[in-house]
Amino acid sequence: MKENVEYRPLTSQYDSALAKLIRINLEAYHLDIPGTVYFDESLDHLSRFYSFDGRAYYVLLQNGVFIGGVGFSEFDGDCCELQKLYLADAARGQGLGCQMIAYIENRAREMGYKRMYLETHSSLQAAVHIYEKTGYVEIPRPENVVHSTMNKFYLKEL
Repeated sequence: MKENVEYRPLTSQYDSALAKLIRINLEAYHLDIPGTVYFDESLDHLSRFYSFDGRAYYVLLQNGVFIGGVGFSEFDGDCCELQKLYLADAARGQGLGCQMIAYIENRAREMGYKRMYLETHSSLQAAVHIYEKTGYVEIPRPENVVHSTMNKFYLKEL
């Protein structure tokens, strides 16, 4: 049930909860290893990272409670990268993942992006499923991949 769902721009108020949610999710899939966002220096202060032009991140609240978030950052020209789509376990199975993707794609279009890229890992089967379901097409590994452990790469025309 998607009752009382609200998106808010990421502020420092949510930095700690977001970093915790990301780490819990990565630990659950044994991806708390080098080459993932788990060890990014900016993870505990994502509101700073997303405060620059060409970037945006939104937290998702349900009935006023933080349950997840999604964002994007510049990637290559008119292409941005979908980043850090995470949901709390209790919020899964409600169709929120697809809703979050649609929301962030619209925000990216508003900023002038024409394509959206993303990277994920084959062990994240639910993520792979949702990306393919929402129209992302698998592509070869780009040269400028930052998170070396990721092994699946997707692109979508916006």
